[in-house]
Amino acid sequence: MTDKKIYFVTDFHLGIPTLEDSHRRELMLIDFLNEIKDSTEKLFLLGDLFDFWFEYKTVIPRGYVRLLGKLAEFVDSGIEVHLFAGNHDLWTFNYLQNEVGILLHREPSCMMLKDKKFFLVHGDGCGPGDKGYKFLKRIFSCKLNQFLFKLIHPDLGIGLALRWSHNHRVKKLHKESVSDYYADIENTRLYKYALEESKKDPEIDFFIFGHQHKPMQYKTGNHAVTTVVGNWLRDFTYAEFDGETVKLLKYESHQLNSMISSARREE
Repeated sequence: MTDKKIYFVTDFHLGIPTLEDSHRRELMLIDFLNEIKDSTEKLFLLGDLFDFWFEYKTVIPRGYVRLLGKLAEFVDSGIEVHLFAGNHDLWTFNYLQNEVGILLHREPSCMMLKDKKFFLVHGDGCGPGDKGYKFLKRIFSCKLNQFLFKLIHPDLGIGLALRWSHNHRVKKLHKESVSDYYADIENTRLYKYALEESKKDPEIDFFIFGHQHKPMQYKTGNHAVTTVVGNWLRDFTYAEFDGETVKLLKYESHQLNSMISSARREE
């Protein structure tokens, strides 16, 4: 068994709240990836790399070349890079697979990593409730609707999507009460979802989720540990697996102070 580690990171939401802020976060991600590259066996991206992503037949959204280049570098060096598509990169088709070499997952997956059983998924639509989003996801996943969106000029379609996210996603993130959320873990959809999956398969050792944005760890069922990896809009957290333990860690870099200042200005 290799002594290298497996890393999990999620919810970059590149593209918001401003291009300048997004660019700083992208550079921060590059710093992080440079630091972990030599110690990485596999890299798992748990979704929402971009705040909006849509692949037209001959066009992809502008930007993100540094991140995509770095991920291609990981792949070219023999490191497996997996992406579990999230609700913001739902319209990822085959570009990241064909051009970057990323292994794309659209459904939850159980896999053995260093002799431990992992359950991995972005987390959107998982668990009870949230019927409104589940209905929207069916609409967004419809091939006819995807075709109709392709008829909209990219400048208009992508521009409208990013503007909507700026007015909705970021404001919602900063208004959330962290303390209240942590005090009510057992009533969260992901907790209930992991608990049910643990009952179906008691051999699962670790659940890894994105989507929720609140970095946390808690015991699920008899022995499984659930890790909600967090986000790179505010918390800059990631998870690291060494073969025995999943650690939830915070990344520190020279970009962090300016990122925090920018986030506060958005509140």
